[in-house]
Amino acid sequence: MGVHVDIDSNSGFCAGVIKAIKNAESFLDTDGHGEKLYSLGAIVHNESELARLEQKGLVTIDKDDLSEITDASGKTLLIRAHGEPPQTYRTAGALGFKVIDCTCPVVLKLQKDIRDAYARQKESGRDGQIIIFGKIGHAEVLGLVGQVGEDAVVIENMRMLEEATASGQIDLRRPVEVFSQTTKSPAEYASICSRLEEMMAHENELSVERFKGRGLFTAHNTICSQVANRHSKLSRFASEHDVIVFVSDKASSNGKVLCDLCKSVNIRTYHIAKAEEIKKEWFRNDDKVGVCGATSTPKWLLEKVAEEIENFC
Repeated sequence: MGVHVDIDSNSGFCAGVIKAIKNAESFLDTDGHGEKLYSLGAIVHNESELARLEQKGLVTIDKDDLSEITDASGKTLLIRAHGEPPQTYRTAGALGFKVIDCTCPVVLKLQKDIRDAYARQKESGRDGQIIIFGKIGHAEVLGLVGQVGEDAVVIENMRMLEEATASGQIDLRRPVEVFSQTTKSPAEYASICSRLEEMMAHENELSVERFKGRGLFTAHNTICSQVANRHSKLSRFASEHDVIVFVSDKASSNGKVLCDLCKSVNIRTYHIAKAEEIKKEWFRNDDKVGVCGATSTPKWLLEKVAEEIENFC
């Protein structure tokens, strides 16, 4: 008998990525009348899917490329699901680009919430701080920080939180509003918020219970519900299989978070970007194998990986 292979029904593109890719395909196949479509940054962190779209005429450019363009009249620029800071739209408009804005609605709401919080802090005169839990340099995080003119502190993990408070970068006596990148781990975000609130209560010489309700600490629930639900479902999927083959581009932030989640549940978890990376020695006879992926992993690639495993074994 060979292995049994299951594909996680909850894995694959999130709604924001699906929308961006559909808009890109619509332009390239019909609306653009054969014109190229320029994407500011990779529309999805998956080399296989990018190669498919590039064959249709998608051209990926970065901020450096944008700064070197002098006239983009008649050309079309796609803003991907991650979103962009306001300055990007001003630059694109000044260059003459027509813009297809595919920013995920969840990210758009988060951008607005951060702007509103920042405005409240300034209007109140309480000298508050905006803290963002996310990956430094990540496209979504750059867009979030840009909403408040870079006046925010980004932390990636508990160690960075401790360092930021010890150095005074985060002032524990000032009001704080905390937000998370939409694709981060809900459990890790909860731990970060709990620790920060605990430190602020201690600095103000109050118990956490008495500190609550003082209006000095606000943690916003900004992780995408689709992503949050995927964490619990993926943990269950990983525990129900002997082997997990996790498929995502190594540059995917969401991919790293979800793959680490699988590894915490199932030690026999292997991270690959394409079917060619599968190794036969990973599998034993009669193994129940689960194939899953990130929000940037296309379904067709998961199916290809599953088929390759079945052929191997």
